[in-house]
Amino acid sequence: LVGARQADLAQVERVLAQGAAVNSRNRLGKTALLIAAEKGQLAMAERLIAAGADVNLASLEQVTPLMAAAYAGHEAIARRLIAAGARTDPLDRMRKPAVVYAAGQGRASALAALLDAGVAIDAPYEHGLTALMWAAGQGQADAVRLLLERGARTELRDDRGLTAADIARQAGQAQALQLLEAPR
Repeated sequence: LVGARQADLAQVERVLAQGAAVNSRNRLGKTALLIAAEKGQLAMAERLIAAGADVNLASLEQVTPLMAAAYAGHEAIARRLIAAGARTDPLDRMRKPAVVYAAGQGRASALAALLDAGVAIDAPYEHGLTALMWAAGQGQADAVRLLLERGARTELRDDRGLTAADIARQAGQAQALQLLEAPR
């Protein structure tokens, strides 16, 4: 875990060769793979996956390596995790999946990886919010643009009756609102 935290692939290689358990966790329940995903360490993530790391093992907060990669915008790691069998549907303790983090943080490339993996573009999450609503409310124009290009529905409403445009308007997100109101 120290090697992962310090982004030291050589140290990770040494401890794995000495028989360290690849799915060991720190006091927050984070594995070396989750830490590598957070830090954008693709080579380390690949080595840990090759050593048998569980790509779906979540932290105590229920954050998976894929959620961490999506939040930080590490597209290559997200794609590698998906290829290794990472599930796209788990929810963390806040009841958010990886796609919500990618959209809300404006990580368009990681968002594309999740959509390419088959995540339902208009799936509602906590409070009926879709990825488009999350992106709009956070003013993430690149994510809004990508979601619209991929066919996200703008007329859907959350549990308050608000559309993505309403949410962008309330949050003062002019650029996102402009994209949402543009003729298609």
